[in-house]
Amino acid sequence: MPPRRVITGRSQEPRKRFAEELKKLRLERKLSYRALGGALGWDATLFSKMEKGETIGGPEVVQALDTYYGLPGLLLALWELAAGDQSQFKAKYRQYFALEAEAVSVWNHAASVFPGLLQTEAYARTLMETGTLEGADLTRHVEARLGRQERLRGADALGFRTVLPEAVLRRPLPDQAHWQEQLEHLLTMGDSRNVTIQVVPHSAGLYALNGTDVTFLRLADGRVVAWLETSFSGSLIEGTADVDLLQLRYDRARDLALSPVDSRKFIMRTLEEAQCEPSI
Repeated sequence: MPPRRVITGRSQEPRKRFAEELKKLRLERKLSYRALGGALGWDATLFSKMEKGETIGGPEVVQALDTYYGLPGLLLALWELAAGDQSQFKAKYRQYFALEAEAVSVWNHAASVFPGLLQTEAYARTLMETGTLEGADLTRHVEARLGRQERLRGADALGFRTVLPEAVLRRPLPDQAHWQEQLEHLLTMGDSRNVTIQVVPHSAGLYALNGTDVTFLRLADGRVVAWLETSFSGSLIEGTADVDLLQLRYDRARDLALSPVDSRKFIMRTLEEAQCEPSI
């Protein structure tokens, strides 16, 4: 079969195509960034960065652009493709993202930070800034993480459970307002029918998964695979015996955790403590 002929000449890469379409729509209407920003109520520099591919923006601004241009849902659909584009990541991470997209349920034990599916933008950005990411690369990685969170929403939302050591809730962000926002987000997500959050208190003592960040994914064909992650790298575990052993340790950790109801109360107390701490 001969290769498909390119008709539009525009990029086939989701992020680049999204940026190109935004620029095309603005120029067709002979709008400046300032005029577009004034019409929609956003800073003009945001639209410049979006057209340069430095950011894809959030769903709110894209929805506003859809309405303004009279294209119901078109730009938002392109945004979703751009947000889900994993091409900039290493092959092993793309493999995990593909499995996560296929999974019918996911359960996690955190090592020292909140799982990516429950992180706010500020939390994710602060965490990634501690590594080597900066500038446009940092923004792309943050947006990709937030894009993955769409799996937790909608009619076919992913079933997700996480077991959090108390230490994760005792490690605040440098910005107190951002830390409160993260805790509030945790409570909001915990109210979702498809999300379960349990906290393992310090009083539980040592247990087999201490210091281990592991995520289990149940795939559509019934298989369960595990993903082990450190701050440096990650590895996929597919062997049945190894996955079974990790699941046994996970079950024991979950047995030590507070119930979802008591875990919510614990997170609420942590939020109240954070709100009482004086700002420096």
